[in-house]
Amino acid sequence: MVHFEKFQLDNGLRVIVHEDASTPMAVLNVLYDVGAKDENPEQTGFAHLFEHLMFGGSVNIEDFESPLQIAGGENNAFTTNDFTNYYVQLPAENIETAFWLESDRMLSLAFSEKSLEVQRKVVCEEYKEHYINKPYGDVWFKMRELAYKEHPYRWMTIGKELSHIENAKLSDVKNFFFKHYCPINAVLVVAGNIKTAQVKELAEKWFGDIPSGEKYERHLPKEPKQTEARKLEVKADVPLDVLVKAYHMASRTEDGYYFAELITEVLGSGNSSRLYQSLVKEKKLFSSIDCHHTGSSDAGLLVIEGRLIKGVGIKEADEAVEEEIKKITANVIEEKELIKVKNKTEAAIVFEDMSVMNRAASLAIYELLGDANMMNTELAKYQSVTAEQMLVESRKIFDEKNSNTLYYLSNN
Repeated sequence: MVHFEKFQLDNGLRVIVHEDASTPMAVLNVLYDVGAKDENPEQTGFAHLFEHLMFGGSVNIEDFESPLQIAGGENNAFTTNDFTNYYVQLPAENIETAFWLESDRMLSLAFSEKSLEVQRKVVCEEYKEHYINKPYGDVWFKMRELAYKEHPYRWMTIGKELSHIENAKLSDVKNFFFKHYCPINAVLVVAGNIKTAQVKELAEKWFGDIPSGEKYERHLPKEPKQTEARKLEVKADVPLDVLVKAYHMASRTEDGYYFAELITEVLGSGNSSRLYQSLVKEKKLFSSIDCHHTGSSDAGLLVIEGRLIKGVGIKEADEAVEEEIKKITANVIEEKELIKVKNKTEAAIVFEDMSVMNRAASLAIYELLGDANMMNTELAKYQSVTAEQMLVESRKIFDEKNSNTLYYLSNN
């Protein structure tokens, strides 16, 4: 059970405090309710660009890193299609340094052509290195475009195309910042060796005077139900063929999400999973294969992804995957297997929550999903899933009309 307290400042900033006296450290986590899905389709990659810009100095603080290092702290950030998360970890007695730094960049970044140019170059290099020049780098560009036709999940967080970042103007960047990065669209979590009264005082002192901004209301296009199987074949300069199959699944707050997650565990999580045992170990069709899901807030994708052994035909490999899918949609899984995957899921959640930094981020994400207390109720949701529910959900997910198949073939 993770204990926490919650309050809200007059400017709309939601604050969550999780006291943990067992650590000498404290974490300040700021989650902004903006991700790649909130971008203009003609100006993608902005949320990720901001992750970089946020470290380029703010109105009153030119250099973010030096004061943090003096305070014995470390910081980082990550962007997804759904949100952007910033966190600082430092000795608890220096927590006010984190309040000072994070509040100043929420107040306003130090916008300049120079800062934009520096970070633009960094992001463009990242784009080229990881997505253009790297083997298999564009697999998920292709798959997202295949699986999503309306919803903005159809592009990656890095952006739909390089030109969107290359052509980003300072005015566009400023508009994006003031639309999304404000108290009313943020959740602040402070966790570790701190007291709630102290956090209330510091939150008011450092964040209380920041203008609330306007509440961002999402009106995203809903992805229509897929009505026919989609296939795409791509040839590229890669060493081995890859098979990727993706199926639309429930959103993060629906019961179907929990059923789907346990299905991915049965099929493709680790060496004891069905896909690995059958297709890697026994039939030797794949050198590696796994099954996972995108974990998206809105309706996401359940994915089977495998790298073929050289000389194996892609159609033969695909048919073998389909055979395993037929098995999970034909019969209720045995109690023993269900207990095993539930235990594995529980162990993963417990292990993740051991870190105060992870607990802080999880509380913020759950609050964004609707209720921070989901952190304490998630395990029960997994434990209550029945084999029958998984069978019904697997038939829904693995309906042929709901499939998106990518053959990513080697030119060699």
